[in-house]
Amino acid sequence: MSQPMEDRVARAMAHLKAAEEAAASARAELDTASATARSADRSVRVSVGAKGELTSLEFLDGKYRTMAAAQLSAAVLEAANTARAEMARRVVDLLDPITRMTARGAAPERMGVDWEAVFGSLLDETSVTKGPTAMSRLRDEIVEDDEDDKGRQGGA
Repeated sequence: MSQPMEDRVARAMAHLKAAEEAAASARAELDTASATARSADRSVRVSVGAKGELTSLEFLDGKYRTMAAAQLSAAVLEAANTARAEMARRVVDLLDPITRMTARGAAPERMGVDWEAVFGSLLDETSVTKGPTAMSRLRDEIVEDDEDDKGRQGGA
């Protein structure tokens, strides 16, 4: 037997209301959300907002005074990308369940958002569980170059 149309409409309306409330709650949380990260050498701290926008940049302990420009740039980019990745993971955790809601409950996989398409490799580029990232390799190369230059200068 099929359910009366009124029952189906009432359930759909209740589901829609729940989805609207979840979306409003998520938006309120994201309006005040931020993520903060430090560079591996602890010379830079960066905060980003929910959209990944830079909201704060701090140079810590005066270390920037002795850093080469390329080294400082790499530290800023590393901290910014780490904070952006953390925020991206929080956005996905918060919004993914909402994007999968339909009138019948959880939507099939094809109905969800392709977060990889939205955030690119940001979600796993700075993942702690993976090996060295492109940013950490860049920082290592810069440090190695600085050490080579100092060795040449000291030996000359």
